[in-house]
Amino acid sequence: MSNSPVCIDASFILRLLQSRGETTVIRLYRSWKEAGQLLVAPTLLYYEVANALHRYTLGGYLQPGGAEALLQQVFRLGISLYGDPGLHLKALQVARDLGLPAAYDAHYLALAQHLNAEFWTADKRLFRAVQDRIPNVHLLEAE
Repeated sequence: MSNSPVCIDASFILRLLQSRGETTVIRLYRSWKEAGQLLVAPTLLYYEVANALHRYTLGGYLQPGGAEALLQQVFRLGISLYGDPGLHLKALQVARDLGLPAAYDAHYLALAQHLNAEFWTADKRLFRAVQDRIPNVHLLEAE
């Protein structure tokens, strides 16, 4: 494992929140923290995670207090957030170049490219769309 930064998206974080026991996602997170690797994401991360937790609450999978507690856990994960104007411009370019239907995911990809970071996602659709065109993209497989 290199000491390069690691960019993680909302799907990765949601899988981390849902994990119990010694799972791949927990082992990855711990290994990065123990190695002192910088964990990064665009500021979009908190918006996406909060939205997903809200949807879980609406669906009856979480109580409102549970969603708030999980979001507080996310705040304590030690992820450095980026949201400068240049990132948004790069995300537009990445979305266009890759033919992505939206620019949300492109923010993670643009940040990973900018920082020469590994990018981890649990989103199979995104992974399949970019795996042959973006280096250092990894899929967190379901367990």
